[in-house]
Amino acid sequence: MVVVRHLSICAGLLLFVVSQAIAQPRTEVAAERRTVVATRLNAGETIRLDGLLDEPVWRRALPAADFIQIDPANGQPATEPTEVRIAFDEETFYMGVTAYDSEPDKLLGYERRRDQFLPADDRFMWTIDTFLDARSGYFFEMNPSGLMADSLFGANIDNRQWDGIWDARVRHSAAGWTIEIAIPFRTLNFNPESDTWGINFQRTVRRKNEDSIWMGWVRNQGLRRMTNAGHVRGLRGVTQGRGLDLKPYGLLTSESSPGRGIRAKGDADAGLDVFYNPTPLLRANVTINTDFAQTEVDQRQVNLTRFNLFFPEKRDFFLDGAPFFEFASPGGDLIVNPFFSRNVGLGRDGTPQPIDVGTKLTGQVGGQDVGLLHVRTGDEEDDSQIGEDFTVARLKRRMLRQSYVGALYTRRDARGDRLAASHTGGIDLRLATSTFLGSQNLEGAAWFLHASRPGVTGRNNAFGASMAYPNDRWDARLEMREVQPDFNPSVGFVTRRNYRRYQPQLTFGPRPNNRWVRRYLLGPALDVQTDLENNLLLRTLTFNLLETQLQSQDTFAFSMFRTRERLDAPFAIARDIVLPAGAEYEYSRFQFRGQTANRRVLAMNWRYEVGDFYSGTRRQSVLGVTLRARPGYILYLNAEWNEVHLAEGRFASNLFRIVGETQFTPFVALVNNLQFDTVSRVAGWQSRFRWIVKPGNDLYVVYTHNWLEDPVRDRFATLDRRFASKVLYTHRF
Repeated sequence: MVVVRHLSICAGLLLFVVSQAIAQPRTEVAAERRTVVATRLNAGETIRLDGLLDEPVWRRALPAADFIQIDPANGQPATEPTEVRIAFDEETFYMGVTAYDSEPDKLLGYERRRDQFLPADDRFMWTIDTFLDARSGYFFEMNPSGLMADSLFGANIDNRQWDGIWDARVRHSAAGWTIEIAIPFRTLNFNPESDTWGINFQRTVRRKNEDSIWMGWVRNQGLRRMTNAGHVRGLRGVTQGRGLDLKPYGLLTSESSPGRGIRAKGDADAGLDVFYNPTPLLRANVTINTDFAQTEVDQRQVNLTRFNLFFPEKRDFFLDGAPFFEFASPGGDLIVNPFFSRNVGLGRDGTPQPIDVGTKLTGQVGGQDVGLLHVRTGDEEDDSQIGEDFTVARLKRRMLRQSYVGALYTRRDARGDRLAASHTGGIDLRLATSTFLGSQNLEGAAWFLHASRPGVTGRNNAFGASMAYPNDRWDARLEMREVQPDFNPSVGFVTRRNYRRYQPQLTFGPRPNNRWVRRYLLGPALDVQTDLENNLLLRTLTFNLLETQLQSQDTFAFSMFRTRERLDAPFAIARDIVLPAGAEYEYSRFQFRGQTANRRVLAMNWRYEVGDFYSGTRRQSVLGVTLRARPGYILYLNAEWNEVHLAEGRFASNLFRIVGETQFTPFVALVNNLQFDTVSRVAGWQSRFRWIVKPGNDLYVVYTHNWLEDPVRDRFATLDRRFASKVLYTHRF
């Protein structure tokens, strides 16, 4: 257990170092915190949401202005001014944004669909820390085409699937573009005893590759680091109403699976979500007869590893309030996640289960962040599945400015199987400061998990620690962990078991002062994995030799990898090709990758990797092409080719995807997604129409069709197909 002792010593040392850094006095004077005052609407005064900003309140409100560049001229005034005014009445938080532009005919706004990312567009973003705790918040962004996107973010999570109820309109003029925004106070959780929130704003002018911000222009700060945000003051006399939202739905489905021998059937169903704020700081949710027919299809991935792939949660009920359940254990390529909500509603064999009822409570109680979840799934009529109860409890005690200590508990119990329930418990600690050596970021974390299941009596723990110095010029990280062979959290996701891992990484990112290159990135990374007897399983040394980010927004990079690996179990890498347990391999690989600027009508990204691979060679080519024909009409083409030649045999694994976006308005969109891979030989098509009648009220029409390639008949045969139409309505009290 020498390595365990070393791990414990390292964890203690890093936590000591971080705690000392937090306690030390600042060596630099922090930038003065900016403040904007919210202006209250007068009695009888209203705002018509049209983007014109012609109401009297906008003339009275004093703006947040004088944005500072993050890039390219760090610390200099923005070349295109931005002004943000804030107003409010008893029920709604309003923002009026004026984005001046000297060349308004060159504004870029390709995307319109709700919650799309904006790598090619001009944009205005803002974050709100309603609890003023600098640990989590709400993120919003818009572009000149009126796209609306939002997310909930915390220390280790950015939940973009969250859809808050808010509204906005955009107008163009000879001076630039303006935005008028209305966010009901009912959409946000906040402390009514405080009239001050943390807030920050950022703007991107894509053609200039310029980002400017209201507060936190130093490159290791930014929009989401709320310790460097400004304040909005004067929010008095506001209400969340009764804090009650009712969200019923109606659903029509028709499905058949001729390729599986299942006859066609149709169904009609209904359900209800109830949202209630028992206090302004807490949000409760009850879901009855839950259905997720509108969920987008998963993006397929090529898997040439021995471990399961991770597919993120996409169901609204589980995404709402997700930051309150986050845990300090690591993500990345080898995930240790004690609570993976996608397991809720799936049997142990992966078969979907109907969710009869679910309850959830998230928010703040005093100095604690709390998250409680309980879901009950139903039995199948043919007794092929028995129902289960899922319970999750999360508690985090906030301390210092950016730190916490927390605990987590999960339970999974199948009704009627006569087996005891499975339990997982854990504790975690995160210490962080943004004032190390004056203005640098330093973070440390440690965690421990214990998973108990019927018949398992030992070797069922996982624990680890990490330390990070995530800053602009230098980024240093160290992560260590141990995952024991019988650690299996029943509501979690664990990529690999029975190993220890040590991961140091160092990145140097100089910024030359020239007109062509914005930044270089280079540095080494080491990944060492052993079994619990300290026998080497994997050692990979990565050299990121030169990644170059150009001022034109184009990027290219070159990396090399040196790997030594011993297989601790047989590896069925392809059909009829198995690499034996105990086999040892040592090989080198080289990777070239690049990307053109997304702001162009035709943009490309590519990756080419070649070299040895286990007992032979592997050549991988990845290509992505995006055609932005005009605002709202976008075509994505993606392909991946893998050619593997091993001593045991040769095979190919390829993947192809076409996604067509037809975004009629920011509220009406049709997305067609067609995928095919040469492993499953299944071609899948999903057509998904969404109409946001008004925020909170939606109509979905979704059609999914899968075909299985028949190599004997040289054709594709229908495997299954499904049609669903769903209507959701929100009534707020």
